[in-house]
Amino acid sequence: MKLLVVGSVAFDAIETPFGKTDKILGGAATYIGITSSILGVKSGIVSVVGGDFPQEHLDMFTDREVNIEGIEIIKEGKTFFWSGKYHNDLNTRDTLATEVNVLENFDPKIPDSMQDAEILLLGNLHPGVQLSVLEKMNNRPKLVILDTMNFWMDSAWDILMDMIAKTDVITINDEEARQLSGEYSLVKAAKKIHTMGPEYVIIKKGEHGALLFHDNKVFAIPALPLEDVFDPTGAGDTFAGGFAAYLAKKGKIDFDTMKSALIVGSAMASFTVEKFGTERIQEVNESDMFSRLRQFKELTTFDVELQ
Repeated sequence: MKLLVVGSVAFDAIETPFGKTDKILGGAATYIGITSSILGVKSGIVSVVGGDFPQEHLDMFTDREVNIEGIEIIKEGKTFFWSGKYHNDLNTRDTLATEVNVLENFDPKIPDSMQDAEILLLGNLHPGVQLSVLEKMNNRPKLVILDTMNFWMDSAWDILMDMIAKTDVITINDEEARQLSGEYSLVKAAKKIHTMGPEYVIIKKGEHGALLFHDNKVFAIPALPLEDVFDPTGAGDTFAGGFAAYLAKKGKIDFDTMKSALIVGSAMASFTVEKFGTERIQEVNESDMFSRLRQFKELTTFDVELQ
C-alpha cells in the first residue's frame, strides 16, 4: 500500500540536559518519511518549506525514494522553526521560540502520483488543514490516521470534532486523551473517543509504552528500556511512521496487524531518542530494525504455569 504523509518539514533547535543543537532538520513528516523508507514502503510527503530549506535535505528524501512532489517551496518565505528546552526528566519541555512562517498559510497540494494512496497519515496540523486534505483526494483512503494535540482542543474544538469524526485511527498521548474525553481512566477515555468516530484509538504513554483500543479489546506494549536517551523530539512522529508504514507494508488493516504495527512503531521510536533530531534514525537500516524488534520480543514474551 502507498502511504501519504501530510505534515511539517521544519527546522528545530533543541536543548536537553545532555547538550544542545543549532538549527537542525525536524518536522513530523520528516521523521515519518525517514521511518517509512527504512521499512521499504512507498511514501509521499505533502508539506511546505521556505527558500532557506537546503537542497541536501530534499535530496535525502529522494535518495530514500520518498516522493517529494507534494513539498511546496516558497522561495521568498522561511521554513517553520521551533526551539525548545527539555527538563531533566525529558518528559517536560519549555518552548523557547515558534516561528510558523510558511506553514501559517499552508494549503496542501496532493500530487497526482499520490492520489491513490491507501493510507493517509495526517500529522499534527490545524484540523481545518487536515480536513482540506480529505476533500482534495479523489477517493477516500482505506485508512485515515490522525495525530492531534491539546492546542487544537483548546483553540479549534468544533472543527477538530469534524476531523475526528472522519478518522479511522487517532493517536494521542494520555494527557490529550483525558482532555479530549473528559475521563481520567484511559479505558473510559478510549471508549468515549470511539463514539466520536475513530474505530481504533492509540494512547501514547511516553517512556511507559502505548495502548491500542478497538471495540472492547485492549493491547498494551512497554517502551524499550534504553541506556542512553538524549532527545525525545520526534519520537511520537517516528512511532506513528513505523505504525503506518508497517500496515502499508503488510497490506492488512485489522486489530492483530495493528498490534504488530504498534510494536514496530515503538521500536523505531526507540532509535530516535538516542541522538539529537533525525541523526540516529537516519543511520538505522533494516538489520538494525530487526535486531531491535528481537529485543522487544524478548522483553514481552513469557510463559506462566498455573498450578
